[in-house]
Amino acid sequence: MFAKFALAATVLAATTAFAIDAQYSGQADTKPAAAAGTAAKAPATIVKTAQDAGQFKVLCELLVAANLVDTLNGAGPFTVFAPTDAAFGKLPPETLASLKKDPKALGQILTYHVVAGNNGAADVMKAKELVTVQGQPIMITVKEGKVMLNNGATVTTADIKASNGVIHVIDTVILPPAKKDAAAAGAMK
Repeated sequence: MFAKFALAATVLAATTAFAIDAQYSGQADTKPAAAAGTAAKAPATIVKTAQDAGQFKVLCELLVAANLVDTLNGAGPFTVFAPTDAAFGKLPPETLASLKKDPKALGQILTYHVVAGNNGAADVMKAKELVTVQGQPIMITVKEGKVMLNNGATVTTADIKASNGVIHVIDTVILPPAKKDAAAAGAMK
């Protein structure tokens, strides 16, 4: 019995990995069939959860361009403040095109949306700031019951569970603050 379960889990994992790889390479848009008779499904990774949600197509595409898919499919846990497609739509198209050509700069922006650890909504609301994996903090404020990041992005949906962390949906792409060294160099000119 255990061997059958292990084999089924291995086949399901392989099928899921194939579906993600195929979608990201643009070769297919297939999803594995659900196992018959399963009452509750374990949460998927952050990347798979974002992919399945349907409102993070641009984010998923940019994760591929920045080579961050494997990282966010890793053990984590991670807290991701995930901009929707509409949030990315607020950026000028030339900005997105330029970022897609510069994986390092793109990676800096995307990792500014990721915090190490599993920070649920209650944890985020208690924080004044959270340090991102990019290295700089996100400032947290709560106004009229709404969580705001850097006084510009609002959390619209919180606590989307994933197997390796949690996703909080945001309505605006947040950008890391300019480094002090760059600002000081600009002031010297």
